[in-house]
Order: sequence, then C-alpha cells, then structure tokens
Amino acid sequence: AALERLGVTRSGLSKAEAERRLAVHGRNRLPAGRRRSALMRFALQFHNVLIYVLLAAAFVTALMQHWIDTAVIVAVVVINAVIGFIQEGKAEEAMEAVRNMLSSQATVVRDGQRAVIDASDVAPGDIVYVQSGDRIPADIRLIRVKSLKVQESALTGESLPVDKDPAPVMADAPLGDRAPMAYSGTVVTYGQGTGVVVATGAATEIGRINAMLSEVETLSTPLLQRMDEFARWLTVVILVVCAAVFAFGALVWGFDAGEMFMAAVGLAVSAIPEGLPAIITITLAIGVERMARRKAIIRQLPAVETLGAVTTICSDKTGTLTLNELIVRSIVTSGGVYDTTGSGYDPHGGFLRNGKDVVVREDIHLTAALRPLALCNDAVLREKDGAWSVEGDPTEGALLAAAFKGGVNLEELALELPRTDEIPFESQH
Repeated sequence: AALERLGVTRSGLSKAEAERRLAVHGRNRLPAGRRRSALMRFALQFHNVLIYVLLAAAFVTALMQHWIDTAVIVAVVVINAVIGFIQEGKAEEAMEAVRNMLSSQATVVRDGQRAVIDASDVAPGDIVYVQSGDRIPADIRLIRVKSLKVQESALTGESLPVDKDPAPVMADAPLGDRAPMAYSGTVVTYGQGTGVVVATGAATEIGRINAMLSEVETLSTPLLQRMDEFARWLTVVILVVCAAVFAFGALVWGFDAGEMFMAAVGLAVSAIPEGLPAIITITLAIGVERMARRKAIIRQLPAVETLGAVTTICSDKTGTLTLNELIVRSIVTSGGVYDTTGSGYDPHGGFLRNGKDVVVREDIHLTAALRPLALCNDAVLREKDGAWSVEGDPTEGALLAAAFKGGVNLEELALELPRTDEIPFESQH
C-alpha cells in the first residue's frame, strides 16, 4: 500500500524521477534554525529594566566626573552581559547537535540498481536498505525485515532497541509503537531491513523536533517577572525620594538648587544595587554549568530558575530518566558469584569475589563465562573524548565490556574460534 501511495515499485525510482521529487520536496536535510547574530545576542543582554537603571547611573556619575563609580557600574553591566552571552552561545551551539543526528550516506535502489548516495539526495519514494550499524537516512515504511532492531532512544526515550515488523498498525499508534516505521536519525543495532521513504528533511519526526526547538518562545520566568517588578518599583521610589529631597532642600531650606540636584543624583546612584544583576547572572550561570556537565542543555539562563521550583517529575518511560546505558553487575557461575567494577560501557575494570580482586586468567569458571560474551556478540565499543559508547545492541555492548574487563582479546579469540553461522535471537528459535 505504501508503495502504491508513493507511486513506486520495488525496483526503486529512476534518477530523473528522484530529481523531480527532490525539486518538489527539497533536499533531505534539516533547515537551519533562525539564529540570532552574535551582535544581536550580546545587545539583548542589556534588555532589562535594572540594566537600564544602571546605565543611567553610569551616565550620571560620568557627568559628575566620579570616574571610579562609573567604571565599577560599567564593569558590572559588561560582565553581566558577557556571562549571559557566552552561556546562551553555548546553548545555541548545543542545539545544533540535532542536525548532526542525520545520516551522511544511504543505500538506495535507483533505476533497478543498488547504489550508495549522499543522504541529502534521498527522495520520498526511494527504496532504502539498512543494516546493523547504519543510521536511518529518512523516515521509512518498512516492507521487509530480517531480525531488525532499531535504537530509538533519541525520539522515544526507551533505552532498549525496538524490534521492527512490517505488519501494519493503527494510524494513530504512539510513536514508540509504530513497528513498521524506522525514523530518521535512529540507529540500526541488529539485522537488516528494506523500506520506502515516506518523509524527508523537515517533514521527518526529527525534523519536527528541530522545528519545535527553533520556535521555542522566550517566556518570562517568575524570577524575571519579580526582577522587572522590583526594578520598576525601585526606579519609581528612587525618583520620588530624590525629587522630594531636591524640593525640600531647595524650596524649604533654601539650599542652592545646583547643589541639591547633585545631592539628589548622588542619592539615586547610591540607592541602585549595582551588584544585583551580576549576582543573579553568576548564580544562574553556575546552575547552567552544572547542568551542562550532566549533558543537559539550558538554552537561556533564567530557565535554570524554573528547575529550582520542581518538586515532582512524572515520566511515563523508564528509559527517559536513566543514562541509557547497561552494565553487567554480577556474573553467576558454578564456581561462585563475581561482581564487576567500573561504569557504563568503559571496558576498564575488573572482577571481585567476596570483596577480593579476582585474577581472571587463573579462574577457569569466569574465563569460560567471558569467552562466549565476546564471541556471540555484534556490538562495537567506541571511545571519544574519554567517554565510551556502544555501536549496536546495548545489551551486547554491556556483555562485551564485561568480557574486556576480564582481559578477553577479541581478535585472537575470533581467529581461534571463527564464526561459521548464527541463529537469530527470535522466539521461533
């Protein structure tokens, strides 16, 4: 049905038809979001009532030739702006990471021949082949699968790969329950599959996420609202008090009007809390930095304040709030129970038995358990910037990490015991 709806057969699109569809639907890439220029981002850091008051105070103190006061106020304002500018810049760069989730190449059928093309040239109706390790180049409707599993945690939050099945499901099925669909940006962890492209670029599910991130409105948080209210109230009070002091001194006591004006201005400057904006910005920046260390993106500084008011988080998926990592904690053999050390997919660590270190090569029971963990495994562990990740099934990645902790040399073991066949992990077997 999907093939008929898209006007394509299993022999794929012709090159001419693919070009025509690309002209209609556009290239298979996410559109660049509306990014503010660096100058605009920096200028917006001064868009605050309290900052306006501080700038006015700096101007007046400069007229009075109180250069030290002027320098202090200007320094506070500039530091405040620089901190906000840097943090928001980091956040916007981090948001670009969504665009990096797309595949760079795709295997398709063009004019009846299988070909590897740039993923941006994939068009709706293209027949696409995917296999273990591939990143899905577009949203595709699967028409044939062989033990296909796809890691969809980036879209659904589920930590485990999802089994795919070309059998139809209800049109209104939740995203995570659409077994015959494979979405752009997700990764094949096991098996192979063939599908027809139904959406590309901004029309994909990852494209919709990218669009929502680009269109997030700047909302005023309770802290910002209170700060604006405080700044307006403070401004009014300062003006009223200074006007009263000037009028009382000049009209009632008969002091020189010029002297009273300078006294009123000095009173206004001294009443302004110059350090308040800097304190608030630095406090929020510290919160952003701590969140960034935990891989959380804070797009605007004031958003951190709302997290401080959270008392309960309701989540419908166990994978949403976890590290999306699996780890072997214990291995039970006929020789006893062994506990592992280390964390995540990092292959460095060891084994403990009754709290004491185990020399794996001298323990026949543990050695016998670790060898098949490495042999019956299609996962690959990758290290980047000191962080380890798995390419393939997360469960197999955890088992492989455990084998490496035991000193298993996969290359030597594969030469000694080469794989001749495999039985898929399916119920019929």
